[in-house]
Amino acid sequence: MTHPLLELAKTRTVLFDGAMGTELMARGLGPGVPPELWNADRPDAVREVHASYFEAGADVVSTNSFGATPLKLAAHGLEARAFELNRAAARLAREAAPAGRFVAGSMGPTGKFLQPQGPATVAEFTAAYAEQARALADGGVDILIVETQYDLREALAALRGAKSVTSLPVFVTLTFSSFPRGCFTIMGDPAGRAAGELEQAGADAVGANCTLTTDRMAGCIKAMRAATALPLIAQANAGQPEAGADGKVGYAQTVEEYVRHVPEILAAGAAFVGGCCGTNPDTIRALARIICR
Repeated sequence: MTHPLLELAKTRTVLFDGAMGTELMARGLGPGVPPELWNADRPDAVREVHASYFEAGADVVSTNSFGATPLKLAAHGLEARAFELNRAAARLAREAAPAGRFVAGSMGPTGKFLQPQGPATVAEFTAAYAEQARALADGGVDILIVETQYDLREALAALRGAKSVTSLPVFVTLTFSSFPRGCFTIMGDPAGRAAGELEQAGADAVGANCTLTTDRMAGCIKAMRAATALPLIAQANAGQPEAGADGKVGYAQTVEEYVRHVPEILAAGAAFVGGCCGTNPDTIRALARIICR
């Protein structure tokens, strides 16, 4: 039986949430503090962010666990708390979810490079993602989303790790830059080939998030559509972060400019649409007004 979220995507565009980190910063998260710590220390604030996205119209919110692989948490001396913080992230989102809405377990990159570019091995990555996936599943997520991957090899390791410990659907998004000859990750992985390899490896949906603004995202989704029959996900940035004179970080695209290009993304084949860096509940509310519901 197909998962209810995938079934929903067959009937209409499904709306994901927007950025988590900037919303937590607006609530007092300090520089250098791992956002995942707030799953234990400030749970009400995390739950509030999820609730604000659901209120804005999101069908799916992603857990506050983007940087919660044991490998990533080790930079803060928190690797021993990986299971605890991931499970708490899932439970907080679950508590905020109204009936009929969904929770995606966020699994971001480790921040390390695989050999030969770095010291990490595929086996280490697979084990780290398996631990994270196990905790998120234990906390009650509906699906897992491996996101913002810049190396197809790491994305495949994450997918393999997640699939080894749970039967939940696993979505995978990579982050691409746009060039005249196409969309590529920083490791040189082209969008179409990445989508095809992820489909062969068992991903349940694939797509792109971060880096690209909405006016560049449609081309990336088109390349993926030509290479896979899987449902596609698009979560664009609202530009690149820029620090103002007051030290606050802003993004180039206004909400109006951001949503103006979303019909092109939908026409290119995206079944799931949401926001990434620089987006907020106002962005999601605007998206909800224009996508097919």
